[in-house]
Amino acid sequence: MRVVVDLTKCEGYAQCAFLAPEAFRMVGDEALLFDPAPSAELGEKVLRAAAACPVQALQVDLADLPVPPPAETVVAATDDRLRREGRIVVAGLWKAAT
Repeated sequence: MRVVVDLTKCEGYAQCAFLAPEAFRMVGDEALLFDPAPSAELGEKVLRAAAACPVQALQVDLADLPVPPPAETVVAATDDRLRREGRIVVAGLWKAAT
């Protein structure tokens, strides 16, 4: 796994540091220190951290990770809208740290 952070996009929200403190750390108000090649054990945390970045400054290359076997195909029931359309809406209030 390789991690690249676009520091021109990063605005110091530090979501990555909260979700994967072993791989990301904020120093001062705006400096992000990160491990460009985190261990495989941190894979899930790093992926969650990248997904949580509000400005999508983290890019993760999964080329080094093993490919999981294909999942069993699940057919959605006609009345199961979530499985049929695959859409989820998450609504909430988010406030940046000051």
